[in-house]
Amino acid sequence: MKLNHLQDTAKTEALYRHSSEQLCDALRKIDLLIQRRTLMFRQAAPEPLRTDLTHVYISHEEVNHLLRPTAAANATHPEIERIAKAIEALQKEIQNKAVQSLQQGIFLALPNLAHIFSLSPFECEILLICLAPELDRKYDKLYAYLQDDITRKKPSVDLALDLLCASEAERWEARSSFSPQAPLFRTGLLQVVEDMQSPSGSSDLARFLKLDPRILNYLLGANQVDAGLTDVSKLILPQANPGSVFIDPALHKSLLELMRLHFLDQSKDRKKLVFHFYGPEGVGKKELAAVLCGLLGIPLLILDAPLLLKDPQEMEDHLRQAFREGLLQQAAIFLEGIDALPQTNETHCFKYLAQAMRQYGWLCFLSGEKAWAQQANLFQDMLFQSHHLPVPAAPLRKAAWIYYLRPLDVENAQVWTEALSGQFRLSPGQIRDAVQFAQCQKALSGSKITCADLFTACRSQSNQKLQDMARKISKRARWEDIVLPESQLAQLKEICTQVKHRSQVFGEWGFDQKLSYGKGLSVLFSGPPGTGKTLAAEVIAHALGLDCYQIDLSGLVSKYIGETEKNLAKVFQEAETSNAILFFDEADALFGKRTEVSDAHDRYANIETSYLLQKMEEYEGIVILATNLRDNMDEAFTRRIRFIVEFPFPEAAQRLAIWKQHFPKEAPVDEDIDYDFLSKKVQVAGGNIKNIVLNAAFLAAENRQPIGMDHLIQGTKREYEKIGKLWDDNRLAPMKEKG
Repeated sequence: MKLNHLQDTAKTEALYRHSSEQLCDALRKIDLLIQRRTLMFRQAAPEPLRTDLTHVYISHEEVNHLLRPTAAANATHPEIERIAKAIEALQKEIQNKAVQSLQQGIFLALPNLAHIFSLSPFECEILLICLAPELDRKYDKLYAYLQDDITRKKPSVDLALDLLCASEAERWEARSSFSPQAPLFRTGLLQVVEDMQSPSGSSDLARFLKLDPRILNYLLGANQVDAGLTDVSKLILPQANPGSVFIDPALHKSLLELMRLHFLDQSKDRKKLVFHFYGPEGVGKKELAAVLCGLLGIPLLILDAPLLLKDPQEMEDHLRQAFREGLLQQAAIFLEGIDALPQTNETHCFKYLAQAMRQYGWLCFLSGEKAWAQQANLFQDMLFQSHHLPVPAAPLRKAAWIYYLRPLDVENAQVWTEALSGQFRLSPGQIRDAVQFAQCQKALSGSKITCADLFTACRSQSNQKLQDMARKISKRARWEDIVLPESQLAQLKEICTQVKHRSQVFGEWGFDQKLSYGKGLSVLFSGPPGTGKTLAAEVIAHALGLDCYQIDLSGLVSKYIGETEKNLAKVFQEAETSNAILFFDEADALFGKRTEVSDAHDRYANIETSYLLQKMEEYEGIVILATNLRDNMDEAFTRRIRFIVEFPFPEAAQRLAIWKQHFPKEAPVDEDIDYDFLSKKVQVAGGNIKNIVLNAAFLAAENRQPIGMDHLIQGTKREYEKIGKLWDDNRLAPMKEKG
């Protein structure tokens, strides 16, 4: 038992238990190097005769004291040889202990740093010379003594060469380690500082060497993210949870297989791996990268590209700093918002990025919203993968709703998620935010989240920029507020049914795979003014819980060639993220028939029409076109319309219902009003009836009376005058009698 204990003790002493133990031995070696250099220095520089310079001169006695007991008082040439042998023996001891420690899986900062940046043993010695003054202030005096200048307390290039090189030939050969392209300086591990006070400050040998603060902390065991990246980065250790990512399962599987095969290849010529994920915000680009890293068991360093690279002058240095941090953390890099790089230097940005990846990277994720064309060519010598991540289909959106609602224990969540996923094309990130929004809204009241709360939350997550280009229509109208023939009402309800079940038909039943375009719902409302087209759009919006925007055509159509297309493209682009119904009133002005080409304006007008056809087919939401003159509509449009609903001029029975509906329950109404007579004699559309009733109400309020026949007669007269309809007092005589 005693023998085994001694063997275990010997094994323990033969390795380092911590990086600090290796650094202690490394400093012992630095001391021996200084001793050797001191003896050589003294042989070349005799003791000064003056003794009154104690404040500006370091004496031999003081150095002897600092180096005691290893330095001899009277060094001879054999003493220098003895120190050289001691240095060699200590170096072998350090190397053997390091090898044993690494084999036992013990982390040592210096060997790991050398491995990461391919440093030679000589370059590691330079690092240690620069590290010594950061650990013990005695080296300030020792370095000043060896440089024969009390002000030169930091190591210079010349001092490093003196300590590490035994001959002039070695010094000349070692000078390459101090060039700007050498690993120590290219990676920023060491920094060169000019000595402005030195008479020889212009000499390369006189330049001071400074250890980068991040590398100092790394060697001392503090592996926090570089302070220069604190405001633009976040380091996470992701979990391997594929259930939290809602992308195409086939793409997910192929990426996992690619990662597995790539990192199984341990060959030296293995290419750097770069993923470019692009798509709308919130689709899960960052989450996908996190899951892939979680399966590898590696951290992910997330960087805000616009903030990191906002200064074009320092772009190269910041990228080097960021990718170096990825190596120190052994983390993959995730550059977020890559599309927002400075536009004036876009080409240079991506060149610097490719260069940084080439020199320091190994696994990098680039995240943006736009597809790449020319930029991808910069990564040709790497394994570059660009993948589009669109807003997921309804089944994946439903899975996202279930995932984020599950912790809240919401009743009827399964039923709600079906409607929410079908009617709102939200990204997983928007779904998460919508759930949090609903949760916050209900937190104060303490009541449970309802389906209406989630619908409201969905609308809050939709892009609100569409309000700058369109007017938001009220959604107060219900089915009972609209009067139409049974056939037209059935068509409107079928429109709502198609929206509610689109996820089932396109997703579960596979129709999505059969259609590359035309998956949206296009509707044409045609009929005379005032017959209820706008009201029908309100009713549909309310029934579906969606916002409805009436497009201002006067703001879209431009006399300048090409501007109309740009405006419409912007409308449809914003509508995609707004989950809103687009309502084009008087659409025949914009979607009218194409003409024969007689001049350039006709040709461009037809181009606009063709462009609109294309955008209509690409859009996957609801577009409602309203026109007073269907015959003026281009046949190419009507052929692609899913529903065409005719709004006829109301008959007497329908007008009767319209008259009654326009009087609120709270309004004081005279019991003698003859609705049947009004519906037969006043032959106007529902919009005109609304105006008549409203005008009559104001007249009654002025007279401080209930709304009666006299007020309705006066309101009718004003409406007739407004629309240019002939007013006949005799024809409405019975109305006057009733009044």
